[in-house]
Amino acid sequence: MARRSRTRSLQVFDTELSADAAEWCPVPPWHHVLACGTYQLQQGPHQAPEESTAPSRIGRLYLFHFRQEGLRPPLTEVQRMETPAILDLKWCHMPISGQPLLGMATASGEVQLYALRDSQDGGCVLDPWSGTKLGPDRLALSLDWSTGRGDSNSVRVVSSDSAGCVNVLGLGEASLTTESQWKAHDFEAWISAFSYWDTQLVYSGGDDCKLKGWDLRMGPSHPTFTSKRHSMGVCSIHSSPHREHVLATGSYDEQVLLWDGRKMKGPLSETPLGGGIWRLKWHPSYEHLLLAACMHNDFHILHCREAMEGSEGPCPIIASYILHNSLAYGADWSHLSLDSPPPSSPQEPPKPQGHQMEATGHLKIQYESPTASFDTLLEDEAGRYIPEPDLPSATAKPADPGLDSPSVSCLLASCSFYDHMLHVWRWDWSPQDMK
Repeated sequence: MARRSRTRSLQVFDTELSADAAEWCPVPPWHHVLACGTYQLQQGPHQAPEESTAPSRIGRLYLFHFRQEGLRPPLTEVQRMETPAILDLKWCHMPISGQPLLGMATASGEVQLYALRDSQDGGCVLDPWSGTKLGPDRLALSLDWSTGRGDSNSVRVVSSDSAGCVNVLGLGEASLTTESQWKAHDFEAWISAFSYWDTQLVYSGGDDCKLKGWDLRMGPSHPTFTSKRHSMGVCSIHSSPHREHVLATGSYDEQVLLWDGRKMKGPLSETPLGGGIWRLKWHPSYEHLLLAACMHNDFHILHCREAMEGSEGPCPIIASYILHNSLAYGADWSHLSLDSPPPSSPQEPPKPQGHQMEATGHLKIQYESPTASFDTLLEDEAGRYIPEPDLPSATAKPADPGLDSPSVSCLLASCSFYDHMLHVWRWDWSPQDMK
């Protein structure tokens, strides 16, 4: 059966500085909150690029609110703050003292935590909560929380840095402290992550082309395994929150590898994606779906069921988002459901289709996977998405997975580096087609 799958751009936002991290809040009822981080090298006004003086690294953290309401753009900026350059962002998967926490890995060598709270105007805002410096002369490159399956016992953060170290940080009463630090890789340790099923297990990947495992109960003197299966630097790792022992890794070698954590001599599958795999994200509820940010080759969604069940061969790409024009770095799934039609604003009722097409607008390409065909969307003069109005209820028909109308719509965010763009988009698909 042919798989029906379509990606559509909802809104594009210029972050001004190079964007490299986009993260939806996983904690209810804040699923509509999106954070985006940026990283920018800043030369002095009279400094030539070849001069030895190190340039400063600046960043900016954005906070957005997503709401589908009539014809208004769904994404609204609610906060921005100047920070050191940001290399990674991750939300804690559960509230701490009733508040969502956002972790930030920065070029100043710090892991900083921010607490999300409701603001007086009915929105939300991030406040500094705690932080710690990993050490001198290093960049914090990645972070992960131990709470991937909602385990509140001994909440910890793992972070990797440019000195090749892995750092395990403990969360105390409004404090973040270093529990252990060790030299894990010969060069930059691009990525570190917990096993969400046993948070005493930590994985790390480095520019030395090695993927390593660590058991915190045994101490960091020796890794539990070292894999050289990737031929270039390992820069993405994500433990499946749905299936015990399943691990996804990605590398500058443009390969996504799926692993059984009990058998690390060889991967379950190897999938070439044509670009360095900077980030990998398992879908929060569909266990077989894996989102990949592929640097020079856009964003792709893989279907991994057959690989998990022991079939040989690469995981098929079932959808792609190709509207970015620069390095694909940050990407994340939202927990929000788009299955219900967006509510109409009482102040701005939807206009008939004919009236909408008469308004000033520009057609924008959208990609339809996997047939490589293209469709178009309407944008206004400011480049904002003009959604298609809903059909009157009297003529609406229920979705049928066997027809052209997909039965599930997922909300995603992605960002790209040199063009400093954040995209919010949807993916329409039918789970029945994937069986």
